[in-house]
Amino acid sequence: MTLDLKEIATAGMVLFAVIDIVGSIPIIIGLREKVGHIQSEKATLVSGVIMIVFLFVGEKLLHLIGIDVNSFAIAGSLIIFLLALEMVMGISLFRDDVPETASIVPLAFPLIAGAGTLTSLLSLRAEFHVSNMIVAIVLNLIFVYIVLKSSKRIEKLMGRSGINIVRKIFGVVLLAIAVKLFTTNVQQLF
Repeated sequence: MTLDLKEIATAGMVLFAVIDIVGSIPIIIGLREKVGHIQSEKATLVSGVIMIVFLFVGEKLLHLIGIDVNSFAIAGSLIIFLLALEMVMGISLFRDDVPETASIVPLAFPLIAGAGTLTSLLSLRAEFHVSNMIVAIVLNLIFVYIVLKSSKRIEKLMGRSGINIVRKIFGVVLLAIAVKLFTTNVQQLF
């Protein structure tokens, strides 16, 4: 097992930007208002299991259908680019139906461990050691749990405009990450 703090920090920041739990606080608050209590522990645990399982099985699944990791990373970089555009421009490209309950499905899968997160995991796996990726996932899940537990206090502290500013900053970071993932993996294809 090779732990590298630089890899952990880089992978952790990429996942932090893609998961965008701070930017999701308005969504979490809206869900909490509509359905009541949100199970923070369960949502965090299930999203962690999804991410770690996909980290190990995702590449094998791709090989099964005949897609290499670099091609998937390029496709993922395009998705991340579009997600970043949503964050920066305040537009909605991806439309999800609002669930009737705030169960594991709306929080763990679409919100925390969504398409952008899973794509990023495979893209990062092409560059980083798996043990560093797992540490980065766990660190992000700890932060996700803290945010889920204290979302109301965070909203009061930052206010809506503060949350919007943070969301736009992470959107720009995500744009840069998408461009880097794209250029790195395009070079490896040719």
